[in-house]
Amino acid sequence: MSEPRLKAKLWVHAAIRRCAILAIPAFVVAKGDEDAGAVLIKLNRGPAGCEVFTQVRDGAGEAAWMRATGPDPVPEDKADSYIRKSRDIDSDLWVVEVEDRDGRVPFLERILAG
Repeated sequence: MSEPRLKAKLWVHAAIRRCAILAIPAFVVAKGDEDAGAVLIKLNRGPAGCEVFTQVRDGAGEAAWMRATGPDPVPEDKADSYIRKSRDIDSDLWVVEVEDRDGRVPFLERILAG
């Protein structure tokens, strides 16, 4: 039996609220399916570059996040290109951008290495 999941729209709004509590700018760049759309997170660290995180499941089936653009920040145009290609494949995909030079994303509790 699978674990219950929040609707995508509710999850996105809660994530943005968690950022707002810490005065971290975050906003929806692209809306996806309100019920079951997957979510990409674009962390914009300013001059240090960007990271894109995608939702994954680990070997035990637990929810986690993975750096889709690799272990190091990339230029913003590369992050945007990755996001554009992902949305071309899955138009139900949500995209949330978080802007924080320190790399804080309060709702990414579990990030897998690799």
